[in-house]
Amino acid sequence: MQDWKKENYPKVILHSDQGVQFTSWDFVNFCKDNNVTQSMSKAGCPYDNAPMERFYNTFKSNFYNVTSFSSVEMMDELTINYINWYNYVRPHSYNDYLTPMEARYR
Repeated sequence: MQDWKKENYPKVILHSDQGVQFTSWDFVNFCKDNNVTQSMSKAGCPYDNAPMERFYNTFKSNFYNVTSFSSVEMMDELTINYINWYNYVRPHSYNDYLTPMEARYR
């Protein structure tokens, strides 16, 4: 995975469900060590995580499952490019056909 430094991402928030992979000691400490704020859905409330689940579905069907990667580095680079495109270029019907960044700062 690509190395990244805390100063490049000063306000990273990671939202997830309360799955064991997100509540493990190792992962919680990784987040603390890398200035990542964890946000978790309440137990028994799957709708809290619906926006992220929708993004993952779109990410997998439009990118990950249809792209071939020759290396981990290539996967990292193309994933970053896809997420930037998704947030800054791709209009979303939910946001009145604005990009997520346009909708956030309008």
